[in-house]
Amino acid sequence: MDELDLLDWKRHVSELYARVRREPEPVAAWELWRRERERLFREHPQSPVPADERASYTGPHVFDYDPAWRLSAAVKSVAEQSFDLPSSDGGTMTMRRFAVARAEGVELELYWLEGYGGGLYVPFADATSGVSSFGGGRYLLDTVKGADLGIDGARLVLDFNFAYNPSCAYDPRWTCPLSPLDSRLEIPVGAGELLPPG
Repeated sequence: MDELDLLDWKRHVSELYARVRREPEPVAAWELWRRERERLFREHPQSPVPADERASYTGPHVFDYDPAWRLSAAVKSVAEQSFDLPSSDGGTMTMRRFAVARAEGVELELYWLEGYGGGLYVPFADATSGVSSFGGGRYLLDTVKGADLGIDGARLVLDFNFAYNPSCAYDPRWTCPLSPLDSRLEIPVGAGELLPPG
């Protein structure tokens, strides 16, 4: 059953991020994340990689770890605003912007998913989008799926080395919210997941 497979996928991802948060060494946490995602993408029935490509799959392909892209962000409340973000299937998904996260010249809006159970959602696009990374942007956090790097005191951990492509970057059968213009960074973020080859 697809629903039980999807539940299992979410369970694996959530457990992986729990292990990442417990690992005190960021590079070791990232290596664990990269290795386990490769295994899930190759073996799990809910992998975003098309089924006929999984056996030979060698990704996800990522930039080398760069400690400069591990940021501890101050979170500031902003006037809440609900709106519809475009999704990869031409539809929309309702989000509520409730805060911004700021760290070392980087500012990203924080969204709360209004549909399918809620959760913190932090997408972004940057100068690599559509060149070496997915054109629709990447995700830093999506707590509905368990993708959560935790907090550092009262600050939100934004480690761009863990930025990942939405499932629709691999196969259009998946529907994914795309990064809004307000979450576009003008600089290149040379960290996190690259475009799938081909």
